[in-house]
Amino acid sequence: MSKKEINSIDTKFNNLIMVVSILIPLIVAVLFSVKLKDFGIDVEPLTFLPPIYATINGITALLLIAAVISIKKCKRKLHENLMTTAIMCSVVFLIMYVAYHLTADSTKFGDVNHDGIVDEVELAKVGVWRIVYFLILISHIILSIVIIPLVLFTFARALAERFDKHKKLAKITFPIWLYVAITGVVVFIMISPYYAK
Repeated sequence: MSKKEINSIDTKFNNLIMVVSILIPLIVAVLFSVKLKDFGIDVEPLTFLPPIYATINGITALLLIAAVISIKKCKRKLHENLMTTAIMCSVVFLIMYVAYHLTADSTKFGDVNHDGIVDEVELAKVGVWRIVYFLILISHIILSIVIIPLVLFTFARALAERFDKHKKLAKITFPIWLYVAITGVVVFIMISPYYAK
């Protein structure tokens, strides 16, 4: 394959990745503000999903660590399989996350009881933990948007067998993706006492 053909493929991939990277957060943001009941679709809230998608985040973190270990041991096929599985886990997470938020109201950290009423006593108890929670949540949300193009560009470089570029980008992508996966679990653990019963 000539350099011109490779650059042409890169340009097509780059454009597609940028479009997908913009569309995913926009679609999720729009869907986050929509509930199926607004359209007359009467479904029970999918309250069983948060622990499942938090577990998927944990599995993703383990897959990422295992993938890095495997490539350091020159087990390229294993690395490829682990990374593909991590991407699939992230897609499944996203589908479940959107499904949950299409059917259930967002849970607030420490300031409402299960009737949706502000509980001042509970709010005072959580104090500094509320600040910690929001710092983790905000960094998690921002980096979960940033990670989309990073993962896709890193994966595309591997598919194109441009391993020099893949390796450079992976050094940036890995720690951010790992942080997003781990903080997804942490956010769930911190918010789980406030989920409606």
